[in-house]
Amino acid sequence: MPQPGRILVTGATGYVGSRLVARLLDAGYSVRVLVREPDRLRHKPWFRQVEMREGDACETSRLKDALSGVHSAYYLIHSMTVGSQFGRRDVALAASFGEVARSVGLQRIIYLGGLGEPGEVLSEHLRSRQETGQALRNSGVPITELRAAVIVGAGSISFEMIRYLTERIPLMICPRWVFRRIQPIAIDDVLSYLVAALDVPIGESRTIEIGGADVLTYGKMIKEYARLRGLRRFLLSVPVLTPGLSSHWVHWTTPVPATYARPLIEGLRSEVIVRNDDAVRLFPGIRPMGYDEAVGRALEELQPQSFEETVAAIVEKPVSCGVSRRVLIDRGMIIEVWQQTARATPKTVYGAFSSLGGRRGWLYMQWAWRLRAILDSLLGGVGRGRGRTGDGPLQVGDAVDSFRVQRVEPGRLLRLQAEMKLPGAGWLQFEARPVDEHVTRLVQVVFYAPRGVLGLLYWYLLYPAHRMLFAGLLRRLVAMTELPGRHSST
Repeated sequence: MPQPGRILVTGATGYVGSRLVARLLDAGYSVRVLVREPDRLRHKPWFRQVEMREGDACETSRLKDALSGVHSAYYLIHSMTVGSQFGRRDVALAASFGEVARSVGLQRIIYLGGLGEPGEVLSEHLRSRQETGQALRNSGVPITELRAAVIVGAGSISFEMIRYLTERIPLMICPRWVFRRIQPIAIDDVLSYLVAALDVPIGESRTIEIGGADVLTYGKMIKEYARLRGLRRFLLSVPVLTPGLSSHWVHWTTPVPATYARPLIEGLRSEVIVRNDDAVRLFPGIRPMGYDEAVGRALEELQPQSFEETVAAIVEKPVSCGVSRRVLIDRGMIIEVWQQTARATPKTVYGAFSSLGGRRGWLYMQWAWRLRAILDSLLGGVGRGRGRTGDGPLQVGDAVDSFRVQRVEPGRLLRLQAEMKLPGAGWLQFEARPVDEHVTRLVQVVFYAPRGVLGLLYWYLLYPAHRMLFAGLLRRLVAMTELPGRHSST
């Protein structure tokens, strides 16, 4: 028999699904997830709090096992990355899901679809979202379909397109249809609606349109983002820019692949706004926030703690005896992870990196650190005059030359926030990870959140020097832990 408090979430590795699981657990529900690769969830805070089912939604036996014994299921599966036939695949997969759900006695399906007037000429992406909902309804299982437009939040592909385009391109050549009306919604509000949908009485299937407090255009969304970031951006509309050309332009200028960009760009040709008050009547306790507040919350995540899962996934991979390095861009943050193993205890390794700065200096290319401090002084920054607060153990808030201690975990981790003048925000983090009793992995992470084109140029122009500097620093720290007292400066 289905248990009222047990919920199945499909698409738990996705942007909405992974956040929904955390919300459901906080609300007291028992959550089961169906995933093809459970290891992708290993670093989620809730990994050990959920019931895991490994498999693909297209495998009937695995799907039946996952749906058995649950009361309601969230359908958050999307095939947009598979190519031009994603719409057909989505509908077929939804039909199969609905049939299995009916056979095991599922009480309800909750589905997140896309806004758009059915009578209008919709893009393939928006049309497939609505056809997927219809395929689920055809199964006979009651379905609550929530329809939303652009979801605003760090990690949402729609929002990341806005972020990267605005940050990187001062003058944007845009098709005229970017000035059509749209009603974006914050990810926090989407999650609130999805959880609240479980309290809607089960009966006939229903479609509920949800949106944020503001109706504006995609162009206005770009301009508002720029204003909140203190950037000046100009939009020039032209009549000849096709979705295909636009998607390739987005692909060339941002980290968003054309396979994602094109369906989303085509969807901008349709006006996507809420046209009824069903959400207000059914969920009176939810008051959606405006676009500015939603963007503000997304920008607050430009902090290293928001990327702990990303770093953990990189660090977990095996590294050679030498220096290992990986760079990636994630949600507006450039992350550079350096690793090397040391024949030393975590306590010894921590002691090495927590002693940097002040009289000891930075072990490698000291002249470069001094030159950077002089330039910072000329620009009105903190420069060279600060040193270290003292010789004792570092505390949060202590000054270390041009850095400020942001986080300390004695014997394990130290995070420094850069206070020199930068066209963005930067952090330098060190971590001692035990491998065995006498071997430790030293992890050195550079976080940099560039602001605008100047911030990006700064990163790439100084990249060769930074690469040499941080590789040398890592090697000197390892040498310092393995041969105490025998380090030198260059």
